Parts: sequence; C-alpha cells; structure tokens
Amino acid sequence: MPAIATSKFRVHNAEQFKEAFDETSNTIMYFFVGRNEAFPDDNSPPTPVNSTANVEFTPWRQMMGAKRVQASDVTHAIPRYDWTSGTVYDYYDDQDTNLIESDDFYVITEDYNVYKCLWNAGGGASTTKPTGTSTSKFTAADGYIWKYMYTVSTANALKFLTNDYIPVQTLASDDGSDQWDIQSAAVDGGIDVIRVTSGGSSYTDGANAIATISGDGTGATANVTVDASNVVTAVTVTSVGSGYTSANVQITGGGGSGAQAVAIIGPKGGHGANAVEELGGKYIMLNVRLDGSEANTITTANEFRQVGLIRDPYDYGTSNRGITSNYRQTFRYTVGSVSGTFSADETISDGGSNTAVVVEYDATNQYLYTLKPVPSDFANAASISGGTSNATATIVAIDTPGLQPYSGDIIYVENRVPIARAEDQIEDVKLVIQF
Repeated sequence: MPAIATSKFRVHNAEQFKEAFDETSNTIMYFFVGRNEAFPDDNSPPTPVNSTANVEFTPWRQMMGAKRVQASDVTHAIPRYDWTSGTVYDYYDDQDTNLIESDDFYVITEDYNVYKCLWNAGGGASTTKPTGTSTSKFTAADGYIWKYMYTVSTANALKFLTNDYIPVQTLASDDGSDQWDIQSAAVDGGIDVIRVTSGGSSYTDGANAIATISGDGTGATANVTVDASNVVTAVTVTSVGSGYTSANVQITGGGGSGAQAVAIIGPKGGHGANAVEELGGKYIMLNVRLDGSEANTITTANEFRQVGLIRDPYDYGTSNRGITSNYRQTFRYTVGSVSGTFSADETISDGGSNTAVVVEYDATNQYLYTLKPVPSDFANAASISGGTSNATATIVAIDTPGLQPYSGDIIYVENRVPIARAEDQIEDVKLVIQF
C-alpha cells in the first residue's frame, strides 16, 4: 500500500536516540576505536559490511579501547548552509514536499546566528546578510524575509560545529538565551507570507485592491501592491493572525481581475517554536574527545582506523553493564624470556592455531599489547613468537580487556583514514548519524 515515513518520523527516532542518554534507566553507550592494521588502500577506507559477522564480531576482534559517551556529548544536528552573498536560497513553504530533505531554507552567519528564510524575493539572490535577534520576522534590503531562530553558543560551536553540520536544540526551559524568547514568541497557525501566483491585469485602481484572508484561523490581514503595469506584484502580510491550518486568499477591487495568491502557513507551534523539528534535526552528532584523561586505556603508540558505538556492553567476565569512563580493550601480556623486539602490527602465534596482532610493545616493562587472539585466547605460560620480528617470549601473566567481547550491541561502525596518536595530542572525534 502507498505510504511514507514522514520527516517527523525521522526526527522522532533521532529524539528517542538522544533521550536514551538522559533517561533514568539510561542506555550506556561507549565510543570505541580499533583496527591498527592497514586497509588495502588507507586513503580510501572500505565501507563497513552490514552483516552479523562484520558488525557483531569483527569489530570486537579489532577493538583497542572504549570511552563512555555522556549525555553532554550528544546533540541534534542539521546540514550546514553558510550565508553567502549572491546565493539564491529556498524558502519555507508548508506545501513544499522536499523542504526538510534537501532544501537550503536556512543559513548560519559568521556570528553563529541561524536564520530561517520565509521568502526569497521571488527567487532573487540574497545580497544582504541577515542580522539581529529580534523575535519578529524582518525584511532585508534585498527583499528576503528572515526569521531569527537561535545562536550557536561558543561552547556548542567548539564542540559540535563542523564544516558540514550545525548543532540544533529545542529548549525545555529558559536558559537565558535569545532562543527561549523566540520559542516563547512563536505564533501557532500564523501566516507570515502570501505568495502571488498570478498578477492578473487591469488593476487601474490599485489603492482599492483588497486581499481577504479566510480559513479556520483568525486575525490575518494583508495589503495589496499594484505596479505601473496594473498588475498585482505583492500581497504583504500586516498581521499574521493565529490558529490557521488552512487559508484562502481572495483579491478583489482595484478595477482588475485574475490576481491569485496563496497563504503560507507556519509550522505547528509557529516559526521558532521547535528548531529541531522545523529545521529537520534528524541527524545526531556525538563528540568524543581523546585528550589523555583515559588513564592510558586507549594507546597512543599506534594508529586507529575504525570507530563506532557499543550499547550496554558488559564488564569482562560478568553480566554487569559497564559503567567505567574508559576501558582498555587490548590484551596485555607480561612476558619473560624475551629474545628480540616485537613489532607493532605484526602477527604473533602461540605455536598452534592461535594468533593475535600486536598493538604495542613496552620493552621496559615487558608488556605486550595485542588485539583479541583468534580463534582462542593465548594461555598463560604459552610461548609466543613474532611473525615479522621473529622475537620470542613466554607469557608470564595475562591482563584481560575491560569489556566482555561480543557483549551488548554494536550499533554503529565507521572506517576512517588512519588516525595517528601521540601523548601530547588531542583527538576530537565527531560521529554523525542520520535517521
């Protein structure tokens, strides 16, 4: 049967995902890094394969460390459109079937102010930058009608703003920002713009041309503009009214005929009432910072090429959900009787069928860090040898990873170009998930 999944369905799913971090019985989500081994082409990482083997199992075998994602690390996001002079922007239209999916009907300025375009001057280029934080719409010198929505705070800009995405939120209470004023002033069912679809002809008495707005709301009024050719060129709203879900515009008087216009009704709640829904916040951005506060649980001695999210994993060897801030996911072997020096990224063997990839070798403390051995874990007292270095050693003690492999659910996997780490370096990793 014919059906659609609406834009609000996608936004709702994004909202549910974000709310999972705040709920009393909240989801515990971990960001992980992994895969020190090179791809066939590191400059063009392959797209992850969405199969049970490649989602449920393989990432665990390549995992190097995990860091808990906090509610403050998550935001709704929307595609970024910078205001640029000379650009023709789209405008909000309650009849536009493609508005949320791909239209650039809002902009961000260098002041980090976000504006929604209510009218684009009939398809003209925008040449006057929108400014100000008024709760009312305003008409720029180029004829564009804009509505200020909110300002991205400095903190949110530093944490979430990227070249491609803008953070967006809807406030639940007054935080002292201009956005709360915008939300509070929003008019449900208002008509901010009337679009002329036919100018008609012979309006020789333009001063007496009248626009009458009828519908299920009240209070909307508008003036008619007639040009020197006796054609209706604009119907300008003088009062937006309220409560409209449908409306008709009839132009009478003025001695002419044939002019037609369409009322554009604002979104439910009014422009500015819910920035997340109005601007299509179906994207969720997570920002996780690897800044050295992980207590050496995430190695700085090797690269990683894969990141992702695990939901509700268990502590190693238990059925208890992990709650610690950071976890080392490599196996750490204390080794003795060492001959030679193990090399990062080489494969080591216990002399049987079990192998593991080296992540790091600490010769001073004789610690050997590896990814999860396959098909089975190394046994204590096992003799191991490096496939490339030819180094040999005997396992004296085994320190297992923090999280139980294959527990919880891996819900997101992304392959990236190699990210090299250093002790004095901070990695600000942003994940964007589209619903």
